[in-house]
Amino acid sequence: MKRFGWMLSALCLFMAACAPNNVKEEKGWEKYFTEYKVEGTFMLFNNAQGTFKVYNLDRAKERFLPASTFKIFNSLVGLQTGVITDTGMVIPWDGVTRKYPAWNQDLSMQQAFKVSAVPYFQEVARRIGKTNMQLWLDSVKYGNMKMSRVDTFWLDNSLQISADEELGFVKKLYFDQLPFAKTNMQTVRDVMLMEKTPKYELSYKTGWGTAGAKQIGWIVGWVEENRHPSFFVLNIETEDPNFDMVKNRMAILRNILTEAGYFKGEM
Repeated sequence: MKRFGWMLSALCLFMAACAPNNVKEEKGWEKYFTEYKVEGTFMLFNNAQGTFKVYNLDRAKERFLPASTFKIFNSLVGLQTGVITDTGMVIPWDGVTRKYPAWNQDLSMQQAFKVSAVPYFQEVARRIGKTNMQLWLDSVKYGNMKMSRVDTFWLDNSLQISADEELGFVKKLYFDQLPFAKTNMQTVRDVMLMEKTPKYELSYKTGWGTAGAKQIGWIVGWVEENRHPSFFVLNIETEDPNFDMVKNRMAILRNILTEAGYFKGEM
């Protein structure tokens, strides 16, 4: 496995300015992972201050399936290619009853993104097609850029991405630095906004998949206060079949961001 020097080099590509003292390992965040009995990593980049805090640096460079965090990329490609006409575009329910009731209905793109409806975005991927999707994966250099079936490759461990690559991706999305039309990047940023208060805005996409016996969980995005964004990535894993991924990953995210001083409107 490549070591710390490789990671700093990769981070130099991500950050506008990179110096070793800009990267701080936050071992104190370990308690939040221990509380929920998970392995994981958390990365936090304060864009205004230029500070980069990381828990579990080794894991931050390991690649895992993106699961539903890939909906960010899928949405961008769908909009860019015209497969998704706008956030109101409805794809009819295929009649197959799935475990999440919110998926079992006709959904617009915005609705499907909010409830993380896999079938909607599988259909988007099929309409984009494997050739076009591969071109965009290569253009963006998204993770390992590997595909299997066009409607499962982000779920079956073919496509993999690391936490630091996810962080660089959402930062580029925020600043219109990806090779997509600015209007399309703005549209995706809009659907990623999950919480808006007078003190902060929280934009993110979750992900949840499996790799053998392991459940892999993600939250990627940014928190913005006073128009100052800070970008974050949470990646966790557990083999506990009864683990409440939806509840617990969000608790870890909020605990860390709260300790770091967010949600007060003072950053």
